[in-house]
Amino acid sequence: MRAGGRWILAAGVIAVAVVASAGHQATAGSLSTGTNVSLGRQLAQVRGWTGPQFDCLNWLWTRESGWETLAVNPESGATGIPQLLPSAHKIPAGWDSAQVQIEWGLDYIAGRYGHPCTAWDHEQQYGWY
Repeated sequence: MRAGGRWILAAGVIAVAVVASAGHQATAGSLSTGTNVSLGRQLAQVRGWTGPQFDCLNWLWTRESGWETLAVNPESGATGIPQLLPSAHKIPAGWDSAQVQIEWGLDYIAGRYGHPCTAWDHEQQYGWY
């Protein structure tokens, strides 16, 4: 559920304080747990995004969508786990699948930011990534 520009999560959330990761000072958000997070961890691990890098990804997507495949930002129209902006990107086939959304989001982060902690830093500074 989103309120005041931020997602409010009811279940599967662990509050976290401040963490330094891979040279990044990241003010931590909440960490989600669940099936989509487990799948995301597996897919990120293939890229070597484990430990602090996965924590940054988890904070980012917990804040953006709560890892919900049906999440929609009413202000921007962004959808899914990675909050794809339909006007800026072609929606891939099978977008209703968590795996398709996670893979697209990981590709987006790799191409634009290099890794999740840089995307998380940008999210914290600007409120979007």
